[in-house]
Parts: sequence; structure tokens; C-alpha cells
Amino acid sequence: MKRSLVVLFLSLLVMEPPAVALPTPDDSLRQLLRTKRRPDTVRVRRLQALAHLLKNTDAVQATQLSLQALQLARALTDSVGQGEALLALGNLYRRQDQPARAYRYAQQARRLYAHRHNSQGEGRAWLELGTLGMVQDNPVEALAAALRGLPKAERAQDLKTQSRLRFVMGTAYYQTGNYAEALPVLQATLRNGRQLADHQLVMSSLSTLGDTYQMLEDWPRARRCYQQALRLSRQQGDQQGEAGFEVSLSDVYSQLGDPVAALAHGKRARQLVRLSDDAFNRSAVALALARAYQLGRQPDSALVLANAALELGQQSGRKSIVRGAARLLAETYADQTDFGPAYRFRTLQMAYDETLSGEDTQRRTGALRYSYELDKKRSQIALLTKTRQLQTQKAGRQRQQFYALLAGLGGVLLLAGLLLRNVYLKQASNRRLKEKNQQIAAQRDHLDQTLNELQAAQAQLVQHEKLASLGELTAGVAHEMQNPLNFINNFSDVSLELIDELTEELNKEHLSAAGRALSTELLTELREDQACINQHGHRAARIVKSMLEHSRASSGQPQETDLNALADDCLHRAYQHWLAAHPGFSAHFTLHLSPHLPQLRVVPQDLCRVLLNLFTNMFYALHEKQQQQGPAFQPEVSLGTQQTATEVGICVRDNGTGMSPAVRSRVFEPFFTTKPTGEGTGLGLSLSYDIVTKGHRGTFRVESQEGEYTEFIIGLPLSLAVGAAPGPSVRATIAA
Repeated sequence: MKRSLVVLFLSLLVMEPPAVALPTPDDSLRQLLRTKRRPDTVRVRRLQALAHLLKNTDAVQATQLSLQALQLARALTDSVGQGEALLALGNLYRRQDQPARAYRYAQQARRLYAHRHNSQGEGRAWLELGTLGMVQDNPVEALAAALRGLPKAERAQDLKTQSRLRFVMGTAYYQTGNYAEALPVLQATLRNGRQLADHQLVMSSLSTLGDTYQMLEDWPRARRCYQQALRLSRQQGDQQGEAGFEVSLSDVYSQLGDPVAALAHGKRARQLVRLSDDAFNRSAVALALARAYQLGRQPDSALVLANAALELGQQSGRKSIVRGAARLLAETYADQTDFGPAYRFRTLQMAYDETLSGEDTQRRTGALRYSYELDKKRSQIALLTKTRQLQTQKAGRQRQQFYALLAGLGGVLLLAGLLLRNVYLKQASNRRLKEKNQQIAAQRDHLDQTLNELQAAQAQLVQHEKLASLGELTAGVAHEMQNPLNFINNFSDVSLELIDELTEELNKEHLSAAGRALSTELLTELREDQACINQHGHRAARIVKSMLEHSRASSGQPQETDLNALADDCLHRAYQHWLAAHPGFSAHFTLHLSPHLPQLRVVPQDLCRVLLNLFTNMFYALHEKQQQQGPAFQPEVSLGTQQTATEVGICVRDNGTGMSPAVRSRVFEPFFTTKPTGEGTGLGLSLSYDIVTKGHRGTFRVESQEGEYTEFIIGLPLSLAVGAAPGPSVRATIAA
């Protein structure tokens, strides 16, 4: 069934905002119009801007404002204001279902723009006239207007008006039943509307595409088009458009034999029409509800609504509504075996069928398309003829210039030969000089590389000497501090025991209440002081022990080492040591050890210290998170090795407490620790960083997310290995 509901969206297509700055809210515009009454072009623009803001909510007031703008623009001979006002009035009167007035104002706008040779305005005026033709279900007039306006819009390079005029053409094809020609045109206008962010063109294209798919009985595509357009109209706040799409969905469900859904969408459309006082969609809503009631076997309601739709369609001149209502009345009366009215309405339907899609309409639209294509070809032929004439004249001038140049070409060739000889000799000299420079550069690069290697070796030797000296100094200081610390710790332990014995003896003595309270208070303070001394003494002892461990004598001599075996051994040693102190702890290990790692010349004792320190810190973080989250948390440790293009890497990762950005920036500083007082020395990661970066010329970095994970990545230069081959990154391997 052919319908023209789509044309209601074109009521917003032609009316553009007037040529002013960004639209002002209506309250501000009203205030400006009340306070500044000077009759000038600024007031014309403000009247038009306010009318544009009110066109969707108060069409009557918008019409009055546009009439005032037109009167003032004519008094000022403001042609721009006149054209905008005339187009706006044509748009507004069409929205109020007054096609005669709309046609008159649109024709006035077209003549004004034609007189001023304004191709863009003339194209918009033809678009308005084409829209009026569709509103009146007159596809011949609509197509004729679109074909006359399209060259104007192309000349003005107005892409938006071009797309909308092509949409009018596609809708005219649809109205005449040429669905094969309508589909590609409408699909192209839909793409153009989305590219131009023209929401009204998108809604209109979706609506007519849905109508076309419905006529082709492609119900899923038709419903999908209507639903997309309905969502877009709701986003735009277009109640008139929303009502039209509800009617379209009601028709689809009627065709699918679903009276419940058809009636629901029809009632929703009727509610929107009543809220917005929408005269345009009133007849279409009545027809959609009549179809739903007929499908639901309620013939009385169907007859009442179909007669109302017929009367409204005849009043507004909408032929498709009249044809649809006549067909529904004929079918309903025939079902009731009342063949007299059924025959009368069937005859009326056939008459409108002939008007909308008969042979005469097809012939006239075909003639229009042929005439348009013929004019277009003639314009192209004239342009080609003119181009060829210009090319012929240009060729004659070029021949004369060519003959004039031939005379001097011989002398130029002779001079060019001499110049080429000189250039050849100079290039040969430059090539020899370039070869010499390349040889010198190669020797210089070789010397630079040798110097860099010597400097790196020297820096490594100096660092080893510094580490050895630091170890000796640390060991000496630690040994000297150990005896007084032992003295402090032993005597603090004895003092605590003596305080306990003194407390027991005082409890046995018969003292006065005041004396006993004073004694108890003094003993309590004394116990707290001794406990503090004991706590900090043991903390100092742990620091000294840690310094002694880090200053253990090392051979300092690199050895060929299997990194996979070293890392795996250190992981299990650290885990067994942690289990000895925390029996209830358990963790899951994931190993990604590359089987093709080369043997590296490193100091294995130093690297072992680094790995043991990392694993101990990770087990501590996992234990802390397990204490916070309980048995539901599963500690995980991932260990991986891999060779890259420049280094051999070791990556260690856990899913523990993680680090904040502030902690991550200071994690390698000496004596910096996040552990509670007495549980960490802050030396482990600092010394580990020195061992990797200074002792082995490697890299040591950390990545972490607080509450999620911590990842340490150690990179040892490939120059420590023999025959190393590049491979993927360490981190990528472990992540896999």
C-alpha cells in the first residue's frame, strides 16, 4: 500500500535558520525584540530567529513573527530577509495543512531569487515547491520541481539542497510505483544525510525507504527503517515526525497480521497528534487505527475511523489517504456482504489509483526524466565543443612558439654538450672524493666503537671496585655496631624480666592503696620504656644483619651462567624460606622460561641476591593481600625469560597489593621502604638496582597498578652472550 507519510519530515527540510550568529534562546530574543525596536535588518534577523525556534512548538506564533519579518524586510528592501521569510512562511503554512498559501509564498520566493540570480536560494525554493507536490500526492509536479531545482543547487555547490532534491526525486519514483528506481536514489540520500549530519534528511530517507520495502513486502527491512527513524525523531523532539513513524509501524504490523501491536502503535500516534495539535497526521492516524480494528475483527470501529480518514483526506487533498480509506471501506463492506457501498468505494479507489500511478502519470514523469537527461547531455556537448575550440586555438599558438624555439635549439644543444662534459668530469671527481670520505668515516666509526667499549669496561671495573669497597666498609661498620647492639638487646631483655619479678614481689607486699598505685604506674612506665628500647634495638640488629648479608664477599668474577636454572633455583629457595616463617601460605607459580637462551657471562652470586630480594618482596605483598581479602584470594607469581634484539630479560610478576605512582617513583632509593617499622631496611632494591645497572650494564624497571599487580623487568645486554639471536619482548611472552 502506497502512503505519503514521509512528506511530513520535509516540513523541516527547506526552512533554514536565518543568516544571523548562533541562535539565541527564545527568552533572550523576546527581550531584545521588546527593548530594541529600531526597524533595521538586525530586527528582521531576530524575528526570523525567534520564529525558527518556535516552529516546532508554536507554529501559529512562528507564522505571525515570519509575517512581521517579511513586512519589515520589504519596507527596508532587504532581499535576503525577504527570501528567508517567504521560504519560512511556505514551510509553516504547509505544516498547518494550508497548501494554497504555502504554494503562493514558495512561488514568490522562487521569483525573488531568480530575479537576483541567487542559485542557492532558487534551488531551495524549488525544493519547497517539490515538497508541496508530494504533500498533495502529485508526483509529476514534485519531480518537475526537483529536476528544475537540481541544476541550481549544483551551480551553487549546495550539497545539502542537492541531497534533499534527490530525495524528492526518489519519493516521486516511490509514489508512482517505480520502486526499482526509488531504492538506489533513497539509499544514496540516506548516506548523504548521515555524512552531512542532516538528521531530517536521514529521517525522511528512512521513512520512504521503509515505505518502499513495505510495498515490496520486505517487512523486516521496513520495520527496521521505521524504528531507526522513530528513535531519531524522539532525539530531535519532533512529535509530528514521531507520530508519523508510529503510524508507519502500525501499518507494518497490520500487514503482518498482528492487530495488538498495530493498535498499540496507532494509539500512541493518536496521543502524539492530540498533544501537538497535529492536523497533518490526523487523517493518517485515523486510517491506521481503522486498519488495526479491521484486522482485530471490529468492523464498526473500522468503518467509523475509515470514514473519518476519507473525509479528512478529501479536505486536505491527500490522495493517498483517500485511496487507502476507500479501499478499506470497500473491503469492510464486502466482508459484511453489503455490496452496494463496497462497489462505490472500490470505484473511488480505482479512480485514485489511476491518478497516482496510472499510465498518464508514468508517461509524464518519464517525459520529465528524459527532458532533464537530454538538457544535461546538451549542456555537456556545448561545454565539450567550446573546450575543443579553445584547445585548437591554443594548439595553433603552441606551433608558432615551437617553430620560434627550434631556431635557438641548435645553439642550446651545443652549449648543453659543453656543460654536460663539465658535469661528467665534476661527478667523476665527486665520486672519488665520496669514496675517500666513506673510508675515513668507516675508520672513524670503528675507532669510536672501540673507544666506547673501552670506556664501558673501565666503568664496569670502577663500579666493581666501588661495590667491593662499599662491601668492606659496610661489613666493618656492621661488625663494630653488632657488639653494642647485642649489649643493648640483652640488657633490655634482662630488664624486662626483672620488671616482671619486681611486679610479682610488690604484689606480695602489704602497701597502702596510694603507694601501690604509684608503684604500679612507675613500673608500667618503666616497662613501656624498656619495651621501646628492646623494639628499636632489635630493629637496629636486623639492619646490621641485612648490611652484613649484602656485604658478603663475592668473587666478582663473571661466569658462564644458565639464567633459566638460576632464576628457577632462586624462586624455590625464596619460597621455601618464606614457608618456614609463614606455614599457612601457598602460591601458584607460572613459568615461561625460553629454552633457547644463550649462556651469559655474569656474576651469579650477585644476580641471585637480586632475585631472592625480588621474590621475598613479592611473597610479602601477596601475604598482605591475602590477609586483607581472605581465602578467596589466590596468590600468583609469574617468572619468565626471553631474548630480544638487544638484551636477555628476566620478568617477575605477582598479583599482590601493587604500588601507587608515588611509591613506584622512589622504590629504588636507598633506605626507602613501605613496610611497617621494624620489618624492612630499604636496602634490598637499591643494592639490586646497582648490581644490575652498574655491575652488569643492564636495565631494571618496575611497572605496577595499585591493588592489581607488580612487575619487575631485568634486562641484561646481549653483549654478555655469544651468538645471541633476537626474539620477542619478555613482557609480551609472560603476558601470553
